[in-house]
Amino acid sequence: MRLSTIRNAAGHSTVAVRHEGDELVLLPHGDVAALLASGEDWARRATEADGPRVAAAEAWYAPVVPHPNKIVCLGLNYATHIKEMGRQTPVHPTLFAKYDGALVGAYDDILMPAVSDDLDWEAELCAVIGRSTRHVGEKDALDAVAGYTILNDVTIRDWQHRTREFLSGKTFEGTTPVGPALVTSDELPPGASDLDIGCSVDGRTMQESNTSDLLFDVAHIVSYVSTIITLLPGDLIATGTPGGVGAGRDPKVFLRPGQRLVTRIEGLGEMSNRVVRDDPA
Repeated sequence: MRLSTIRNAAGHSTVAVRHEGDELVLLPHGDVAALLASGEDWARRATEADGPRVAAAEAWYAPVVPHPNKIVCLGLNYATHIKEMGRQTPVHPTLFAKYDGALVGAYDDILMPAVSDDLDWEAELCAVIGRSTRHVGEKDALDAVAGYTILNDVTIRDWQHRTREFLSGKTFEGTTPVGPALVTSDELPPGASDLDIGCSVDGRTMQESNTSDLLFDVAHIVSYVSTIITLLPGDLIATGTPGGVGAGRDPKVFLRPGQRLVTRIEGLGEMSNRVVRDDPA
C-alpha cells in the first residue's frame, strides 16, 4: 500500500491511498501522520477505503508528513560517505535534527539560500514511525515502522561546517524533499534492506548505492532513538546518505539554480525537484 499527502487547490491537504492502478482514493485525514495516529486498525481502514478519487498523475504532492513531531537524521551511516568526508567510522549513530519548515514535496522546488552557493545533495532512505514507541529492543523495533519513503537531505555545506554541530546547514527552509509516498513495510524487505538508492543532477548520476550498506540498520536506529525519546506516529527518521555527494568530489560540485535533482529508491519510486534561488525580498 502507498500512502501520500496531497494538496487541493486551496492548499489544504488530505491523505490519499494508491492500491493499484493510476488513481488515488482520498481518506478523511489531513495527512499521513493523522492517519497513523488514528488507531491500530489504520492499515485495514486504508486498504478498504473507497471514496472520492483523483488521478495519481494530476495530484499535487505535499511532503508525506508535512509537520512531523520530529525529524531525526543520521550522519555518517555509509562507509563510502564516511571515507569521502574524511571522518572516522562512528561507534554510535551520529544524530542531528531538522525542523518541519525544511520539508517540501516530492516534486516541489528546492530553495537555494541567498546566503550560500554550496547546496549539496544527499539521497536517503526515510523510515516513518507508525506507533508510539519508547525503549524498544532491536528485535521488535521494525514493528514500530509504518513504512518507508524517500528523502533528500539537501545540505548547505558552508553553514554546516561553521561549527561542529550540523543543524545550521541542514534545516534551511524549503530544502528537504520527502515523498512521494509512504510504502508500507509489508511491501518491502525487512528494514527496507537491499534496495538500490541514488540520485542524479540534470541526468548525470551522482550517487549509486544500496541500503544493505547502512552501517546502522533501521532496527538499530529505531531502538537507539527510542531509548532517548518517545517516537510518535508520523515521525521521520532519515537513515543517512551513501558516497557521491558534491562536497566529497575533487573539485567540489554543488547544485545551481535551474538544475533538476532526481532522487530514487528501488520499490519506493522517485522524486524530481528543480533548484531555484530563494529571494528574501
